[in-house]
Amino acid sequence: MVVKRKEDIAKILIEVEREIAKVVVGQKEIVHGFLRAVLCNGHVLVEGVPGVAKTLIVKSIATVLGCEMKRIQFTVDLLPTDITGIMSYTPDKGFEVVKGPIFAHFVLADEINRSPPKTQSALLEAMQEKAVTISRDTHDLPSPFFVMATENPLENSGVYNLPEAQVDRFLFKLIMGYPKGDEEKFILTQNTTTSKFESYKLKAVLSPSRIITLQEQVKDVFTSDAIENYIIQIVAKTRDEKADFGKYVSYGASPRASIALYISSKAEALMNGRDYVIPEDVQTVAYPILRHRIILNYEAEAEQITTDKVIKNILGDVNVP
Repeated sequence: MVVKRKEDIAKILIEVEREIAKVVVGQKEIVHGFLRAVLCNGHVLVEGVPGVAKTLIVKSIATVLGCEMKRIQFTVDLLPTDITGIMSYTPDKGFEVVKGPIFAHFVLADEINRSPPKTQSALLEAMQEKAVTISRDTHDLPSPFFVMATENPLENSGVYNLPEAQVDRFLFKLIMGYPKGDEEKFILTQNTTTSKFESYKLKAVLSPSRIITLQEQVKDVFTSDAIENYIIQIVAKTRDEKADFGKYVSYGASPRASIALYISSKAEALMNGRDYVIPEDVQTVAYPILRHRIILNYEAEAEQITTDKVIKNILGDVNVP
């Protein structure tokens, strides 16, 4: 089935979110962010304390989208070949490629900051090129391909900072907070500790081929010159040393951030049933796109200035078309 009218996409995504809600309580903004990333064919970095259902959300989304999911638990002794795979030899078969868990539509990189940079970098080629090299041969990954990585912000012992080059490969950085009071009460009776995941009987609303079709429709969403200039001004402001928060910023966002704002605002418009972008779409996606691309200095840390505060100030400074 091919979805032709853009208005239909909003209805499809409502059905997807409704199906995910059978398992995931609350976290609507996070689920919305994940689905937006899927439409943009981008990867997501999720930060949240343990126990807020990061893994459950990814598993539920993969199931509802009709995609295969594999989970990689990052540890200090994890090797790059544990992710990509190896060339193996057996007397009966000779040399053969044993593919790693990276070969799936959805890859959950759990607690990615627990592995050293050498292992983390094994994801770089896969995330950017949608392919991996095993021995001397390059192998294409399934299409569509998404990496959903999680990191624990609480612990400092036994964790490694993600290299800036890798962080920039993630389209969004989403922050998962605690559920609200009424939501947590509902979690007491609806959770995967007291009930098996399979018992929720999630149905696949989409499929890999339909996801690719939707991704193509995102590209057709209209963006005016005024909106494009608005995007450029926002990103340029992150590099402006004379801006109100300029003294707290070591490095501003790269041109990749401009591209991310451009395509993500299109997806946001489509998810709201429009075939054109408005300033509110750009403002909505600005936070998850810029919060991991603006590098703050020690003065910002000392004064408890966060990237979200900087982004809010930037959006307030730039004239809305």
